[in-house]
Amino acid sequence: MVKFEAKFYYWLALSAFLGLFTLLMLWNTVLAPSTRFPIALLLLITVTPLLIPLRGMLKEKRKSCGWMAYISLFYIIHGITECYANDAERYYASLEVFFSILLFLGSAFYVRTVSKTIQIPHV
Repeated sequence: MVKFEAKFYYWLALSAFLGLFTLLMLWNTVLAPSTRFPIALLLLITVTPLLIPLRGMLKEKRKSCGWMAYISLFYIIHGITECYANDAERYYASLEVFFSILLFLGSAFYVRTVSKTIQIPHV
């Protein structure tokens, strides 16, 4: 049961990651490109933090999934701020909040369920 549960949370986190990554790429390049800042700079700032723990997450490592949960909190904050401040892009910001919350919950519960299966010796 725990193995199925862990796989479910892992796939939830991975699909939320792909949704968030795709949304950020499209948002900054096609859907609503910025006129004040270079697009490359915006992509560097918004997408790069997601790519740092990606390799470990694809290998289903607990530490990388834990870091992905922490990183997703910044995207939740950014999405809520954009919802409040920018009426024209409220829909995209709402999707960012949705994918970020799914990423956080999937990553956190994956780490929790995998950690339950590992026997840690008490010293």
